[in-house]
Amino acid sequence: MTDIWTQPLSLFGIKGKVALVTGASGAFGAVAAKALAGAGCKLVLAAGNANALEKEAEICRQLGAEVKTIRKRPSTSDVCEELVAAAADCFGSLDILVVASGMNKVAKINDLSPEDFTSVMDANVTQSWLLARAATAQMMQQPDGGKIVLVSSARGLLGHPAGYTAYCASKAAVDGITKALGCELGADRITVNAIAPTVFRSPLTAWMFEDDELAKGFREGFLARVPKGRLGEPEDLIGPLLFLSSRASDFYTGHILYADGGYTAG
Repeated sequence: MTDIWTQPLSLFGIKGKVALVTGASGAFGAVAAKALAGAGCKLVLAAGNANALEKEAEICRQLGAEVKTIRKRPSTSDVCEELVAAAADCFGSLDILVVASGMNKVAKINDLSPEDFTSVMDANVTQSWLLARAATAQMMQQPDGGKIVLVSSARGLLGHPAGYTAYCASKAAVDGITKALGCELGADRITVNAIAPTVFRSPLTAWMFEDDELAKGFREGFLARVPKGRLGEPEDLIGPLLFLSSRASDFYTGHILYADGGYTAG
């Protein structure tokens, strides 16, 4: 066994582990896929956008990873079980689950239809629960258990004035799932944690990083509450992910790790 006192970084090693990433063509999912690929994982990547999924998969292959892609969203129990089975069938286990699939629909409460509210809750909450349920059944059969990483948001803790009732409610529910499953699965060698970012650079937020007046106005107001004084970058999510995916976090479960530059601390 590796002497952790002479090689403490070995605790963060995940080379050879099998990871399933849903929403792998999205902002957080693409970061997770590339980070896990670069760390030596074997990957099952799932997303509904076939072209974007294949693009991310090819990048991961160039980073040295074995990759299987599945062009499906985790919208039903059957699909979630299929994704988990694909990892076990292709690579022999499922060591890491990263649930990066989800959505948002922004509208004031009287402009947001009940159907839109339900669709956000389904995508962010129900699918997280279904994936955790399917993964848990597999991980319980494995001697080393596994790691489940959900994606929450600073908006699971804080409200927002611009029509985020569905999103805030969904991420608060993800936090609740994280804490409840952390308690439930602690004795089964399965850790369940969540990464909760605030605004970070992605195709959806690219406008916030521009130099026009709209972007500058947003940043001025937002950064006044961010102790680090900047918006997030994709690489800010890599460290938390590798920590929560590795042995280094074996004694950490049920936690919400805020990748927010101190935004929620103030």
